[in-house]
Amino acid sequence: MNKFFATLAGALFFGNAFAADITVYYSPTCPHCHHAREFIAQNLIYEYPEIKVTEVNVVEMANRSEFMDTLKKCEYESGGVPVLVIGEKCFQGYADSMADDLRKAVEADLDDAAKKIATENRKAMESDADAFRKEHSDRTSAIVERELTKTDNSTEENTAAKKSNSGWVFYAILGILVIGLGFVLTRKGKK
Repeated sequence: MNKFFATLAGALFFGNAFAADITVYYSPTCPHCHHAREFIAQNLIYEYPEIKVTEVNVVEMANRSEFMDTLKKCEYESGGVPVLVIGEKCFQGYADSMADDLRKAVEADLDDAAKKIATENRKAMESDADAFRKEHSDRTSAIVERELTKTDNSTEENTAAKKSNSGWVFYAILGILVIGLGFVLTRKGKK
């Protein structure tokens, strides 16, 4: 408990050494999402050693309500992705020109010592990125995929019912087509 209060007091009086965490709302088929995720995975997680990144696939129905809540919170009217939430700042879309803005958002609550470390890491990356990434390969664990949290039985039952209904519909349509084709072929034979 004393350690908690010491950390809290240190953060209040001497600044915060923790980077803002990032949540990335993305679609697997979105090229801008791919570029944003790549920038984070190839740069930010190495520049800011304490950063945590959570990726949320908005195509998964279980994640849709969280994504819609985030759009409201960020005051975005379109559902375009990627949406990056860094601390309290929101970004929609991605372009390489956003790199400095994303870094500023990550650094918003950092103290000077942590900012200095990030600058040194960035310089090391500029001189030999592959060697730096290899030396700090443990940083890849900073990125986690949001687990699907909605597992109520009614959703699973509805999904199973839809699958069995879609199978029945397929065979019904197939049967009607075969009967129709047979009818057309027998009428042609009578002419």
